[in-house]
Amino acid sequence: MRRGDTPLLKQQSSPCLGNDMPRQFPKITLSEVDEETRLLAEKVYASALKEEDTKDALSMFTVPEDCPIGLHQAKERELLKELAEQHSEESAKRKKSFKMIRSQSASLQGLQIPVTAEWARSVVTPFLSPSSTCSSLPENCPEYQRVTISGDYCAGITVEDYEQAAKTLMKALFIREKYSRLAYHRFPRTVAQFLRSAENQTWKEEDEVLPDVCPCPREGEDPYSIENIPDNLSYELQTKDGIVYVYENAEALSQNRPRSLPYPDLETFAIDLSHVLAMIVDGPTKTYCHRRLNFLGSKFYLHEMLNEMAELKELKGVPHRDFYNVRKVDTHIHAAACMSQKHLLNFIQTTYKTEADRVVLEKGGRKLTLREVFEHLNMDPYDLTVDSLDVHAGRQTFHRFDKFNSKYNPVGASELREIYLKTDNLIDGEYFARIIKEVSHDLEESKYQHAEPRLSIYGRSADEWDSLSKWFIQHKVHSTNMQWIIQVPRIYDIFKSKKLITNFAKMLENIFLPLFEATVNPQKHKELHVFLKYVTGFDSVDDESKHSDHMFSYKSPKPEQWTADENPPYSYYLFHMYANIMVLNNLRKERGLSTFQFRPHCGEAGSITHLVSAFLTADNISHGLNLKKSPVLQYLYYLAQVPIAMSPLSNNSLFLEYSKNPLREFLHKGLCVSLSTDDPMQFHYTKEALMEEYAIAAQLWKLSTCDVCEIARNSVLQSGLSHQVEPWALISTLLEKRFKKGFFAVPTGEPSLFQVEPFLVLGRNPLWKGFYMKPKSVLPVTKKGTSKGSPMGTANELLRSR
Repeated sequence: MRRGDTPLLKQQSSPCLGNDMPRQFPKITLSEVDEETRLLAEKVYASALKEEDTKDALSMFTVPEDCPIGLHQAKERELLKELAEQHSEESAKRKKSFKMIRSQSASLQGLQIPVTAEWARSVVTPFLSPSSTCSSLPENCPEYQRVTISGDYCAGITVEDYEQAAKTLMKALFIREKYSRLAYHRFPRTVAQFLRSAENQTWKEEDEVLPDVCPCPREGEDPYSIENIPDNLSYELQTKDGIVYVYENAEALSQNRPRSLPYPDLETFAIDLSHVLAMIVDGPTKTYCHRRLNFLGSKFYLHEMLNEMAELKELKGVPHRDFYNVRKVDTHIHAAACMSQKHLLNFIQTTYKTEADRVVLEKGGRKLTLREVFEHLNMDPYDLTVDSLDVHAGRQTFHRFDKFNSKYNPVGASELREIYLKTDNLIDGEYFARIIKEVSHDLEESKYQHAEPRLSIYGRSADEWDSLSKWFIQHKVHSTNMQWIIQVPRIYDIFKSKKLITNFAKMLENIFLPLFEATVNPQKHKELHVFLKYVTGFDSVDDESKHSDHMFSYKSPKPEQWTADENPPYSYYLFHMYANIMVLNNLRKERGLSTFQFRPHCGEAGSITHLVSAFLTADNISHGLNLKKSPVLQYLYYLAQVPIAMSPLSNNSLFLEYSKNPLREFLHKGLCVSLSTDDPMQFHYTKEALMEEYAIAAQLWKLSTCDVCEIARNSVLQSGLSHQVEPWALISTLLEKRFKKGFFAVPTGEPSLFQVEPFLVLGRNPLWKGFYMKPKSVLPVTKKGTSKGSPMGTANELLRSR
């Protein structure tokens, strides 16, 4: 496939670097870092390790949020500082510069404020007058009650603390933007526009970075075709410090002149990580973020209280569309447990009935038929029930990840897992492929449900990729309702103890070097090249609560030097996976091939530092429960609109009971959350596990139809669906917000960084809740998913910012 043969969406030049300039990873030296910041970050990391080592597992989430607001001494200090400020002329002048006038209405014109350098400067310093407010509302605007907040800048903290919070939060957003853009991860357009304005630069649409995803094959097109594969290149590859380097030719390799691609270095990452680590324990920043999050939740509560009946009336007036026929994507599901327990039981019994004499397993040098396997286990498949199958998680798995993993073995027998749930076995993974095809058939029949199953690559051998791609093509597993994600278990210690690998660098090489080879020489790896078209990302999985004694820093050993039996810490894994994905994405972008997102499990358990590492490196995360423990990180994830795939039923069986799950709280505050199933075989009972997840959440938390449709819309935006499919899924199925014109009036001068916050809110649920439009008002969809000529122009852009 040559560039242009298959239309990859959003091919463009490198952001902010021009068309010809190479993309480079901006490195930072240790001498440039504030020593106080570095020491504070090390204290945070050390305290997190100590907490992991000493805390009682059952005490998680039973303490109040990590915030100084509730402390009596902190309150007294803030009061004294506030009183001192009132008598300070300098503070009065600075406070006056932050004065904010709230607009008296919220028409669409308020959304269409041009994001220019002049506008950004006007946000920071001027005293805006009421004359700048908007007045008129469109004729089709629903009659919702609105609230106006006027007066001081409403931060609730002193000016000095406000400035410090703004400075640190801005720095964190710049750091995330750097890592996102270099790896071709998504970064919200509204935040990018504001950051450019803060730098007195003009944001341009061609500078926007999006992942490249191969569009679904057209009707009648062979998804497994090996025609039009790009030519091989003469590039040479070499792994150094755990990262694959690309060289133009053998001569460049001998002279150590790598191709101009962004190669991250551990020291720079550790320094950037230290800035965010220091920030999350900064008192003024925690206070401000805590107040802002409470304010966001209160805004949503008032909207519900005042406009619930009007919203319901409008909802009933939408023809044809309801929750059942809007698109939903299961953004976090493991392929080995993607079926229900009843489905697996029926499949086992069917294969035994029709193929009992088929040779399916080799054990101890002897080949066994299916009948002999069950005789060896002393059981008759016809006597099996879902209870005796014993694959469902229950009370016994709570805080016991070891018992949870054993649930992948039907009736506790690893032989059945090998036969039915593996891609590489004596029957070449045929049974597993058939189960997945039955699941995908059910998704296609439902029409409005999609899934992104995880398949495993372990890193114990370089042949794993060829075996997996052969399985995918041989059994024709592709489905229009499925995109694939590769999960990498963090189990280096197991492979090292079995002497399968010599060091951590070998594991990384086994995972990533075959991908570079398939990108550079696709003619030599045709099956892998085809398979990678349908892979949209990578996941890092395992028990996050496992303790590591190593404190990650710039002094951490290189992967070649990591020869100990101990498993590397979470942040070490994430950096090296991200680093290789970044280089690989830039190389594939040059060749016009699809790129990959990094979507790790994060925040399910373990240290809060995991979420800091993911904030830098991940496109989106799964779980995110520990965000509840840090108001600063929670607010950063809100501002950056980092997608979070949450699985309350899974958490209920493993780490956190359902009623304490923060999903509803996150949704009301405006975080980009979606619902996912994780492991239907272990946590669900019905054939439609995703609908079961939505139904239970709606019942327990009393979510409205608009709420669950917003969650569905978020799942589409954070998924790996092609950009050709995504706007169609969002608009043609009316996953569009009903255009409520701002329950809270649009601020015309909220100070500094936080001008970006209301814009994000206006594109999210606290002001517009739900996604229905009458079909006659849906205009032709452009490439970016906006409706030209529609009164929703700017709003659509905000909705598409993710």
